[in-house]
Amino acid sequence: MPPNTTVGLTSVIVPVLGEAASIGSVVENVRRAAGKRPVEIIVSDGDPSGSTLAALDDPEVAGVLAPKGRGAQMNAGARAASGDVLLFLHADTRLPDDAIGIARRALAEHDAGSFSVRYDTESIWVRFLGMVSNMRARLERVAYGDQTHFFRRDVFERLGGYPEIPIMEDVEMYLRLREEGCRVTFLTNKVWTSARRYETEGRFFRPFRNVVLRIRHRLGASPEDLVRAYRPQNELDGPEAR
Repeated sequence: MPPNTTVGLTSVIVPVLGEAASIGSVVENVRRAAGKRPVEIIVSDGDPSGSTLAALDDPEVAGVLAPKGRGAQMNAGARAASGDVLLFLHADTRLPDDAIGIARRALAEHDAGSFSVRYDTESIWVRFLGMVSNMRARLERVAYGDQTHFFRRDVFERLGGYPEIPIMEDVEMYLRLREEGCRVTFLTNKVWTSARRYETEGRFFRPFRNVVLRIRHRLGASPEDLVRAYRPQNELDGPEAR
């Protein structure tokens, strides 16, 4: 590990774009999920003006500016981190109590992992889609970003971080883990994530489109072609297709 790495410290990296209104609740959630465990929070802002960073009112939270795009933003946050464990949290996702402890205990026997996802909606259909996503992750051994990835830092750095592509960086990262024979765990502990995409884009259209995107990805379509079919609202340039 690099000499500036602090053993026992978990770095939580939050890529953001236009999240000034919600970043306070994100930070509060991370601190609650850490409990008494040491945690470092790094907000990686893809807005050149740093609009989300300007809204931070916690002096202990670090902020970095990065090129827009989740892969680039998460890598920039990781470079600024000093923890021996890296956890990547979407701004519209909330961690369960003791999530930091849960992740660190999992990494005692694994190289990387993710949580399960549950959408914050009363829609039975959308919650069912969350269950399907969790089952798919275990069967494919590939977790999407909203399932909250975490890594031993040395493993993350050995793999070169996330690919800086406009879409599917989460899928490609897990394919790298699989190719390298890394020990990966898929936890049953759930993170809560926003169902806003299903509400704004359509509860049936969105999952259908995501399946099509994954098929095209498997058939070799370029990330640049795929991202043209994915236009999320108030999100990063090229977030994961789910």
